[in-house]
Amino acid sequence: MGGESRYEDYVYLDIIEQEWKRDVSAGPDFSSIAAGHRPSRRAVLGIVFWAYFETRIERLLRSAMRDLPESVTGDLLQRYGSIGARLDRLYRLLFSSTYWLDLETVGFAKIADLLKRLQEQRNQFAHGRPAALDDTLISDLVASLKEEHESWIAVFNLRAAAVVPLAQP
Repeated sequence: MGGESRYEDYVYLDIIEQEWKRDVSAGPDFSSIAAGHRPSRRAVLGIVFWAYFETRIERLLRSAMRDLPESVTGDLLQRYGSIGARLDRLYRLLFSSTYWLDLETVGFAKIADLLKRLQEQRNQFAHGRPAALDDTLISDLVASLKEEHESWIAVFNLRAAAVVPLAQP
């Protein structure tokens, strides 16, 4: 299934594809927002992709914690509830690395940089700077989707192979 395991993964990908193919002249132009503050007319691509990305990261973390009691897994996911904390601190607890370092380790430093940029600019968008999701970022994201997917599979395989059950039968 190409590294995807749930139906909603395909829905996310379909939304991204349909949004990219959409005629931008038929969509919002954000003309009610001052010209220097408008997001890309395709900003939704960055938002949808980031939601998709967050679900995959949670799936990876859950797989690493599969032998822990659900109450412990739930507590850790709640304690490290933001994606930033999960990619850094929780990831480090589970794998002695970060997601970014793992991407670099498997040869995808460029994707790590793109994802960091997307995370930062999506956060800016969410906190009062809509123009942060600009055309350059969205174009870079779409141009890198195949490579990002390959990087996800490489990191998932790296970590899935490294997970050792906590309790041996």
